[in-house]
Amino acid sequence: MTKADIIAQIAEKTGISKEDVSTTVEAFFKVVKSNMVEGENIYVRGFGSFINKKRAKKVGRNISKNQRIEIAEHFIPAFKPSKSFVEEVKKSDRVKLANK
Repeated sequence: MTKADIIAQIAEKTGISKEDVSTTVEAFFKVVKSNMVEGENIYVRGFGSFINKKRAKKVGRNISKNQRIEIAEHFIPAFKPSKSFVEEVKKSDRVKLANK
């Protein structure tokens, strides 16, 4: 499913024009990105959390030059679904059929 598919489904279910839905969805993504860049996590009850996960400093290898490289400590964005969301997906027959 793409962003365009999401916008089309929301427009169909709510009766709001695709342009308005598109503007709203884009604004949501901008708010999520900007707040996570500022170090804030976002919690949406019943859906999940957008969090910044810390990755520890580690030693990696550049295999083409056979060199050790040090990868600094950094943060990556992640999504953690809520327990109710996880349970819905686990119980879904469509998910089970799609993954066979």
